[in-house]
Amino acid sequence: MGVKEIITVISVLLLLFPSTVKPRAVGGAQPAGSAQSAGGAQGGAQGGAPGGGGGGTLDVVAQFGAKPDEKTDLSQPLLNAWKEACASPAPSKIVIPAGTFLLSRAVLEGPCKGPVDIQVQGTIKAPPDPSHFKDDIWVMFNHIEGFTMSGGGIFDGQGALAWSKNDCHKNKKCTLFPINIRFNFLTNAYIHDITTKDSKQFNVNVLGCKNITFEHFTVTNPEHSLNTDGIHIGRSDGVTILHSEIKTGDDCVSLGDGSKNVVVNGISCGPGHGISIGSLGKFQGEEPVAGIKIANCTITNTMNGVRIKSWPASYPGTASDMHFEDITMDNVSNPIIIDQQYCPWNQCDLKNPSRIKLSNISFKNIRGTAAGKEAVKLFCSAGFPCEGVELADIDLTYTGPDGPAISQCSNVSPKLSGKQNPPICASPAATSPGGQAGPAKASPGGKASPGGQAGPSKASPGGKASPGATA
Repeated sequence: MGVKEIITVISVLLLLFPSTVKPRAVGGAQPAGSAQSAGGAQGGAQGGAPGGGGGGTLDVVAQFGAKPDEKTDLSQPLLNAWKEACASPAPSKIVIPAGTFLLSRAVLEGPCKGPVDIQVQGTIKAPPDPSHFKDDIWVMFNHIEGFTMSGGGIFDGQGALAWSKNDCHKNKKCTLFPINIRFNFLTNAYIHDITTKDSKQFNVNVLGCKNITFEHFTVTNPEHSLNTDGIHIGRSDGVTILHSEIKTGDDCVSLGDGSKNVVVNGISCGPGHGISIGSLGKFQGEEPVAGIKIANCTITNTMNGVRIKSWPASYPGTASDMHFEDITMDNVSNPIIIDQQYCPWNQCDLKNPSRIKLSNISFKNIRGTAAGKEAVKLFCSAGFPCEGVELADIDLTYTGPDGPAISQCSNVSPKLSGKQNPPICASPAATSPGGQAGPAKASPGGKASPGGQAGPSKASPGGKASPGATA
């Protein structure tokens, strides 16, 4: 089972059976704060708590004793502020002011009685040692409606030590490191002008959400950081990502099973592994993927550009209405890929075709430069050939010594229009790209069920609460 898949399974279990183990104290005693403890430093404040004030602004430093000294744990002051805000029927704002704070862990629970806005103006740092964590949660928001977060602040996962210990590409029982931010079961949420950096695993995991938007959102991880997807989506409906910059060591955006009505527009991606749908079919009961539009993006110096992937010998499923338009590729190794023989580490049954049915797919106005000769690869399932595939105005150049660029196709008869450079489906299919996306992702995200993205094979579906995968 891939890392992403394992993460998905764990995410689902954590949602069903919340941990009761309190985290280790970090940096000495925690400030008492001005409010009663909300169930311990790890449990998170519960929405709907009795009492509650009349809303307004709650400053974690001025009112709850937080200290921007990089030593005193922010966890309890933040949870106490959350408890008060969540209990208020009137709109509330929690302010984390300028400065650098140490945060051991925070689980912020709803439902809340009124809208809550968090203004992160400072930098929040995780403990750098991954052994501090007992699971893959650092910051998590659960079951909240009408949530907003902004302020220009930074969530710093301090992941360098974790990357050096990541052996999931060779160890099926590897340790899963924390995701920087989890958004689980949020409705009508807006996150903007926030940065997440140096995550130990995924930067953001979106699970079971409805109508959530990210805008002017920044992800910064080095290219060598494994399984550090920028934003992973699973089992969610109505996710929008706008005008954002994502640099990471894995997929900039990854979509697991159950992803529906997703718009990604105006994204700068790279370095990383590009923008991926899948991997799909690893787990039984994955939900359909439908209504995906990726447009007006620039992808630079990545392993892949835009990609759809499913496992061979998979469980049955569907993915439809997926559209990629107006995308610029700059030195991208594999700009356009459909890979239904996705098999990282070659540990798959390639004799049996994928049972994921792909349909109604378009690639339009995709231009730029490829870093490899095979600029377009359409490897569809022999058992369930792709249907309704369209390519229009493709112009991808390759200037390597073995050039020019070529395309390869199998089990697909695409509709072609406009410029076709390279000529589409003019060369016989060779070997499937196989897990060219690097080790399959391990799916962190609380994917609630199978579809998700499992790094090495992203686990759980969509929300990564269950096995679904994407690598």
